Amino acid sequence: MISFDANFNEVIIRASGVKSFRFGAENPPDFKAGQFFFVTIKVEGMERTKHFSFSNSPTEKGYIEFTKRITQSPFSGALDAVKPGDWARIKMPLGAFTFKGEYKKVAFLSGGIGITPIRSMCVFAADTRIQSDMVLLYSSRSENDIIFRRDFDELEKRCKNFRAIYTLTSPGPGAGAWGGRVGRIDGEMIKKEIPDYTERVFYISGPPKMVEGMADILKNSLGLDEKNIKTENFTGY
Repeated sequence: MISFDANFNEVIIRASGVKSFRFGAENPPDFKAGQFFFVTIKVEGMERTKHFSFSNSPTEKGYIEFTKRITQSPFSGALDAVKPGDWARIKMPLGAFTFKGEYKKVAFLSGGIGITPIRSMCVFAADTRIQSDMVLLYSSRSENDIIFRRDFDELEKRCKNFRAIYTLTSPGPGAGAWGGRVGRIDGEMIKKEIPDYTERVFYISGPPKMVEGMADILKNSLGLDEKNIKTENFTGY
């Protein structure tokens, strides 16, 4: 693990209320797809630190990136106001929620901002031509809340062994043209969309209650062995 000073160089709007923050890094320390890092910034004149998953893949060179839902917290407010050139301190890499092609079949279950490490893993797998069969089942409130949808749709086009399924929990009255899945991820949805679920290793990433609920469904309703379930909790978002 290494610590270094960095500067913000780009902010990208990803979805409603969600932004990606990039730091230029020509030769960043090595990290694995799915890992996280600590970011220290100035909040009301004081240094404050939070941890974030990498939302970029190790194959996407020249920068490191994290993605956050902007909330009413002081830390979020400070992030929302950053400009190119503003200072930060980075400590990286950390975490064992990673995927590098070691399983023949995997499934990713995610909700909301929990998609960030999964985006890193899926892009890495596509860029390095990993042959694992990959399925993503991703829950969002509305169509406008699907983070990285363009990236996942593009991955489907260029990676024949990747499939993305989106489900909306609050599609709204104007969502008649949606045509996709509606409702929270549950056992029946998993069985329908991932019929070979017993052959897969599952990666679950999202709010703690969602992660706990999904792991419980996989173990107690669908009968998966605990060793085939990998989890990452997104707290404080």
